[in-house]
Amino acid sequence: MPPLPQGEGWGEGIKQVIMLLYSLILFFSARVPNFALPPPSLESSLGEKGLLRLCVFAIFTLFLSACATQPYYKANAIYPDAHDGGSIVEFSPNERILISGGWEGRVRLWSLPSGEALNDWQAHDDTVNGIVFVSSTRLITAGYDAHLVRWSIEGKKLQDKTLPSAVTHMIAAKDQGWLITGHADGWVRLWAISDFKPITERQLHSDQVAALAYDATSGKIASSDTGQQVMLWQPGSEPVVLQSPASYSRTLVFSADGMRLYGGGWFDLFQWDTDTGKLKVIATEHAGIIKSLDRTPAGQLASISRQTDSSVYLLDADSGVVKQRYQPHELCGGYIRVSPSGRYWATTSDDASVRFWDHQHLELSE
Repeated sequence: MPPLPQGEGWGEGIKQVIMLLYSLILFFSARVPNFALPPPSLESSLGEKGLLRLCVFAIFTLFLSACATQPYYKANAIYPDAHDGGSIVEFSPNERILISGGWEGRVRLWSLPSGEALNDWQAHDDTVNGIVFVSSTRLITAGYDAHLVRWSIEGKKLQDKTLPSAVTHMIAAKDQGWLITGHADGWVRLWAISDFKPITERQLHSDQVAALAYDATSGKIASSDTGQQVMLWQPGSEPVVLQSPASYSRTLVFSADGMRLYGGGWFDLFQWDTDTGKLKVIATEHAGIIKSLDRTPAGQLASISRQTDSSVYLLDADSGVVKQRYQPHELCGGYIRVSPSGRYWATTSDDASVRFWDHQHLELSE
């Protein structure tokens, strides 16, 4: 290994690193309640070593402040090591089954409200990126292995279709009889739920599709990609480009009336007016990327974040204010889902666990 550079140039480099580090501390500290740190100057009596020590102390204090969480609702059940890493969760229409999918391609089923394990099987050769219940006894999965598969609830494969590109997200428009798939090649494709026959397809994005949403009120499909583009589209019409956010939206969900579309990026909610396409950015308490959103029956937003955060919140959809807090994961959050009635919530994460909450039996942490 070559020796470290010496002299004034190296000292200036250290100064720049320290100031960059301190700037980052100030930025993140603004996101943590009750944490404040006055910005010093390099010309102060602290000196470079003193300022570096202050930075280290600030990082440690900031970490402790962030971890000193307010009371939250404990998960009713935690299934550790359910997957290599969790990618998706979903509820059956009758709310009697919770199913999860992971990076390794397996799906696992649990009975509700007991939480008893029911079944599991290898559904895909890569990450599971979509689960749709067709009925209480039939379901469809989609994976990054570019397969669309129909299953019995017992895990019997009933139909398997190879798709043109890896699936990055799949949802259903059940009122239309559609499966909607977003792909690594930037295309959005529609398939018949009944037999997987292709309905239509469109290359809406030049980058990988990140998220999809469907609004039954208007029949519109929303899609985002990893290049920060967000589109609204209906088959048979030209797509509409919405105002781009500062960071790409990892998740999308419509309001109940279809007038607003919500997404999530670093720290903030994105709210688009679906008529004008204009974007409103709403600050939240999330200290990382808002990875997944779902709408509750009351029109609020269930959220989970990742990267520098794994918080699980109920957010006011208009203000971003936290209404309720739920037990966070140990590692980056991955996906959140609310059951049809709102009774159950489920999450999964990079920590490989799956968790669920029963709102009829919640317990608050001390």
